[in-house]
Amino acid sequence: MINFVLMKGLFLYGIGAFLLATCSNHANTNLAVAAPVEMVETAADGSDAVLYWDKTVHDFGDVSVADGPLSCTFTLTNKGKEPIAIYEVVSSCGCTDVQWTRETLQSGESGTISATYKNEDGAMPFDKTLTVYISGVRRPVILRLRGVVHEKKKSLSELYGAVRLGDLGLKTLHYKTGTLKQGLSVSESATVANLGKKALEVSFADITPGLSLSVSPNPIPAGSTATLAFTITAHPEVYGKTRYLAVPVVNGKRADVYLDVTAWTQENFSLWTEREKADAAVPVFDSSTLNIGVVPQGKKLELSFQCTNRGKQPLRFYSADFERPELFLTEEMPVIRPDEKGSIRLTLDTSSLEKGEAVIMLSLTTNSPLRPLVNLFLAGEIR
Repeated sequence: MINFVLMKGLFLYGIGAFLLATCSNHANTNLAVAAPVEMVETAADGSDAVLYWDKTVHDFGDVSVADGPLSCTFTLTNKGKEPIAIYEVVSSCGCTDVQWTRETLQSGESGTISATYKNEDGAMPFDKTLTVYISGVRRPVILRLRGVVHEKKKSLSELYGAVRLGDLGLKTLHYKTGTLKQGLSVSESATVANLGKKALEVSFADITPGLSLSVSPNPIPAGSTATLAFTITAHPEVYGKTRYLAVPVVNGKRADVYLDVTAWTQENFSLWTEREKADAAVPVFDSSTLNIGVVPQGKKLELSFQCTNRGKQPLRFYSADFERPELFLTEEMPVIRPDEKGSIRLTLDTSSLEKGEAVIMLSLTTNSPLRPLVNLFLAGEIR
């Protein structure tokens, strides 16, 4: 179930203009545009630690094996009142070397984390993480380095010719931002290209409220790349898989397609007290997989999953998202009281399902800190 939402909001994360990151990419230095992120974290003593990052993701874009090691730097500024220190940074693999500022950062001071991806694994996409531990902050911060390594350098048309809107080239019209927590925003970026011989100016129309887009540089010089950055701000009444739309406008000409960005919105349990978390709902399903057996194609099935709430507060299902449109809710999802059982009632219309083995996933977004997202499955055979 896809929600097309109408909403307004201020950006809490990814605020301000999109900045040039302080990165040295041996292959492609014009890909270092990223969105700054301000994080308010609860410190161990209960106070707020305010961490301001120039970015949390660095995308090297398309590079080649011959480019060798790829390096970038993340900058952290302490905007809180108390001193902080980066006491450990753990790389997800040995292919990434990392160094960081060891000195304590007083209020207003900045430190850096420098990372180098060795680029020794050959032609393949990569997405590496750095787990950053900061003194006094309960949760580590995750930084990402990503890109696509090619065996040989490719032309802009080869790299960005999959979708052409006039001379604007894109790899795709479909983007994802991952998990979005209530009360916050999430930012991502992608690279686009001007495949023509004149500068391109890009804007957007019919933007779903809650979505913000930016292209930098804009206009895009001829034969050059630019960063398409987008930020989605959560709406308090929207949960689950949500699709945000915008129509690209290239040099004043409106495209006949939509660019879409998908986010998955969940409850922000970091705003809950420890008592609220301890007393929260706990969904326990009789089974996470429902075997429908052998079903003749064209038959409609009435199905249900049984769930018991083992928590101390009512269990609420904020949204239900289906892998296939042939599966849908038969009735509104229940609110399940503590120690009571409820049913998630569904209809499966097999008319348009392919013959053969079938596995269909249903994802439920809940108000349970232990199980904010529950994946359930239907399995069987269509004949």
